[in-house]
Amino acid sequence: MSRDRREDLLATLPRHEAPVVLVDNGSTDGTVDAVRAALPEVTVLPLAENVGARARTIGAGHAGTEFVAFADDDSWWAPGDLARAAAVLRAHPRLAVLNARVLVGPEERLDPLCPVLAASPLGTPPHLPGPRLLGFIGCAAMVRLDAFLAVGGFDPVVRFPGEEERLSLDLAAAGWDIAYVDSVTVHHHPSTRRHDAAARRAAISRSKVLTAVMRLPARDVARTVAAAVRAGAPERRGLRRALPDLPAALRRRRVVPGSVLADLRLLAR
Repeated sequence: MSRDRREDLLATLPRHEAPVVLVDNGSTDGTVDAVRAALPEVTVLPLAENVGARARTIGAGHAGTEFVAFADDDSWWAPGDLARAAAVLRAHPRLAVLNARVLVGPEERLDPLCPVLAASPLGTPPHLPGPRLLGFIGCAAMVRLDAFLAVGGFDPVVRFPGEEERLSLDLAAAGWDIAYVDSVTVHHHPSTRRHDAAARRAAISRSKVLTAVMRLPARDVARTVAAAVRAGAPERRGLRRALPDLPAALRRRRVVPGSVLADLRLLAR
C-alpha cells in the first residue's frame, strides 16, 4: 500500500521478484499513472480515499494466492527470500505469519526491533521455525492468506500505524501462530516523506486505545487510556483522535481468550 510516494515506488517496485499488487490510498501526486506507465506488469488498485492498512487487505484479497508478502513503498524482500519464506510457511502448517529480519538503510543496520523479536519470552516451540510472537512488522511479513482473511485482515478502525496488534490477537485467538525467522530478510530504506516522531507517537497511541477497546478486558482498556494520559502530549492527542472511532470499535468488541491474555501479560513483564 502507498500514498503520495511516487518516487519511492518507482525505485522499489522493480526490486520485487513476485507479481505485485499496489493498492494506492488516494494519492494526489500522480502515483497511479506513473506506475502504470513505467511498470505495466504491476497490478494497480487505486482507491478514492485513504483507508490506511485496510488497503493491504484489499490487495491480499485481489492476489488470491496461497501466501502474500507485504512490503511498504520503501521496502523490498531480499533476492530469493520470497520463495524461502513461502517454503517455511508450507513446512509449518500452523504458522499464519512469518516475520522476516529487517535491514535498515544503505548501511544495512539490523532493525532494533529484530533482537527484541528474536528474544521473545514466548520461546520457540518445536512446531515453529523461530521464536513465537504476538505481533509482527507489517512490511516484513508473509501471511497465509486463508488465515489472514478468516480473521478479517487489517481492519477499517485502527487503520495505520499499529494495525498489526489487533490482527495478531485475533490470529492467536483462532489458534494460529506468528514466528520470527531471521534467515529471511527484508530491506527497508525509510522514505524521506515520513511523519515526524510526535505525529507517529500520537497515531500509535490512537491505535493502542482502539485495539484495547476491541479486544481487551475493561481493566486493560482503562490501563491503556491511563498510560496514554501519563505518557505525554502526543499520546494524549492520539487518545483524543481515537474518540470518533470508539463506536465502531465497540461494535467490533470481542475480548480475546484467557490464553492470549496470559501471553500478553508475559510479554508485558
